[in-house]
Amino acid sequence: MRIVTLKKYTDEIGKQTSLQSNDLELDRTVLEIIGTVRENGDQALKSYTEKFDGVLLEELTVSSEEFVEAQTLISAEFLGALRRAKEKITAFHEVQKEQSWFINQEKGIVLGQKVTPLESVGIYVPGGKAAYPSTVLMNSIPAKIAGVERIAMVTPPQQDGKVNPHVLIAAQEAGVDVVYKIGGAQAIAALAYGTETVEKVAKITGPGNAFVARAKKWVFGDVAIDMIAGPSEICVVADDSAIPAFVAADLLSQAEHDERATAICVTTSRTFAEALQKEVANQIERADRQSIIVASITDNGRIILVDSLDEAFDFVNKLAPEHLQLMVENPMEQLPFIHNAGAIFLGNYSPEALGDYMAGPNHTLPTSGTSAFSSPLGVYDFMKKSSIIQYTEAALQDVSDDIIAIANAEGLTAHANSIQVRKADQNAK
Repeated sequence: MRIVTLKKYTDEIGKQTSLQSNDLELDRTVLEIIGTVRENGDQALKSYTEKFDGVLLEELTVSSEEFVEAQTLISAEFLGALRRAKEKITAFHEVQKEQSWFINQEKGIVLGQKVTPLESVGIYVPGGKAAYPSTVLMNSIPAKIAGVERIAMVTPPQQDGKVNPHVLIAAQEAGVDVVYKIGGAQAIAALAYGTETVEKVAKITGPGNAFVARAKKWVFGDVAIDMIAGPSEICVVADDSAIPAFVAADLLSQAEHDERATAICVTTSRTFAEALQKEVANQIERADRQSIIVASITDNGRIILVDSLDEAFDFVNKLAPEHLQLMVENPMEQLPFIHNAGAIFLGNYSPEALGDYMAGPNHTLPTSGTSAFSSPLGVYDFMKKSSIIQYTEAALQDVSDDIIAIANAEGLTAHANSIQVRKADQNAK
């Protein structure tokens, strides 16, 4: 893991392409998949599953028998941990639920906001390099709390044509209504437009690979999405109070996700940087997903030297990372200086993995700098708001002239007339 100056690193990332950069080859493939699914429905889904996953499916929907079988394939230890995680995630997200509200003004004016859950959502749960039961919980629990009527889940099948049992049990525990054995861009297309088997949803959430992310971008507008997620990221700000073994472990916990994952540490101490560099090398030797970690650390992992914490925080706010760990003295006192980060972990004993599984806040977070303008997934993502306006005749008369004046200034005379006819009716009484 290379040690670099801040200038060297900013020069490197300045040359990288953005999340929204045009990848014409990827776009062509994704658009072809979307179009084929819209035209051929289930048959297209089965063909793409055979092509990309190497599995020929007769049924796209996970059966009740498969759920029963999954129960026999998981351990009591996993089930207990899953249920405890569910409790903590539920407790955190229940606080986020918004209520409708109304205010009564003079002359019978009633204004307000009606909060309504979405009728249906589709959750994408990645497969391939790993199974993610935690992602099932993080996406479905806030939807359930919001009051979503129908939650559908899509996830790629394993080589045996079945869904990972840990993922299935997570779906069952979280109250997912139906699970489809579909992955990739074709799953996004099915959720967005519907097929003979897959019912169209109002919104799609959940992370995925580049094909999934690009498909979500292209279906947006026909259906809502949570975000366009890029590869996972972690940034650790450390001083001499940080423990090198802890920081190394946390960096590698993100590097194991994907070869394109980014794991960086920003530190004010060269002594710490050198100790961390050695610790990373030692821990890589013992890692299970070594080839993925090595690729990630080599390509995207850096230890960045800065002169001060002020310089570190300025860099962090420009980077706007998905996960930020403040492993410095008195981290709570430094929190006001952080403006852009998806999730912020304070101190040596608040590792990112805690947030992934058990703390309670959502682990579906904005990536690729988008935490500068967006938020973690939450209950609010599964609800929509309608404005409520009620005026009495007398209250409308009080503002009629103002409305007519503004409408006429905009050249929208029919708008003005909709007020004028009511004013004339009042005058005629």
